[in-house]
Parts: sequence; C-alpha cells; structure tokens
Amino acid sequence: MLTYAVAAVGALASSDAAEVYADLDRPVWAPPAWLFGPVWTVLYGTVAVAGWLVWRHTAGRTRRRALTWWGVQLALNLAWTPLFFGARQYGLALLDILLLVAALLVTIRLFHGGHRLAAFLLVPYLAWVCFATVLNAAIWRSNA
Repeated sequence: MLTYAVAAVGALASSDAAEVYADLDRPVWAPPAWLFGPVWTVLYGTVAVAGWLVWRHTAGRTRRRALTWWGVQLALNLAWTPLFFGARQYGLALLDILLLVAALLVTIRLFHGGHRLAAFLLVPYLAWVCFATVLNAAIWRSNA
C-alpha cells in the first residue's frame, strides 16, 4: 500500500508531466511519454511484493534493516518526480536518482540476505532506474 501511495503522490506531482516531457530537448533514444505509466505500474507492483515478502518472511534485525532501506529508496523515488517535473530541477533530480540507485543496491543486497525472490523482484526496477538515470543526465545536459 505504501508503494502505491508513493505512486499516487508522484502522479499528482506530475500532472503535467506529458507536456513537460514533450517540451524537453530529449535524446533520440528517449521513450515516448505514454510508456512511463504502464512501466511504473508494473514496477511499483514488484516493489510492493518484494517489501511484503521481506516483511512476511524475515525477522528481527534483518527485516528491520532491509525494510528501512526499502523505505529510503521509496522516499528517494518519491522525491524525484516533483524535482524533475514540478520544479524542473534536472540537476537535483539527477542527484536524487543517483542516491536512489545507491539505496536500491543496498536494498537488493539486504533483501537477498532475507528473501532471495524479493531481491530478484527489485532487479527490473533497478534496471529501469539506471536507464532513467542516464536519461535524466542527458536531459539535464541538453536543457541546462
């Protein structure tokens, strides 16, 4: 539920995202705006299931550390949309997404120690966030 709350807040913060995205000088390999919604819907689902698996199948310090980092990466994810689309602060958004990648790597490592499937479920999310990081950097460079 927390994952979809983050998604909902992100959606509210990016109500004009399609227009902002269309106005940007983007690289030729940038995906079309319509692709982001379906991709994020699936990814938020895997993030939620991964968190639930760790919460359900681990205990004590392992669960606490893993879910703390899961929360950190969700908070960084939440911060990116208003930075990028709302404030149009592409450099700050890039810093945020770089921190998100780092937090996600820590989360995957900790999830792997508690529930391997949960860690595996975060790998597509990591791949998309890494792609988004490169796209964010290209947009920042082209629109600075």
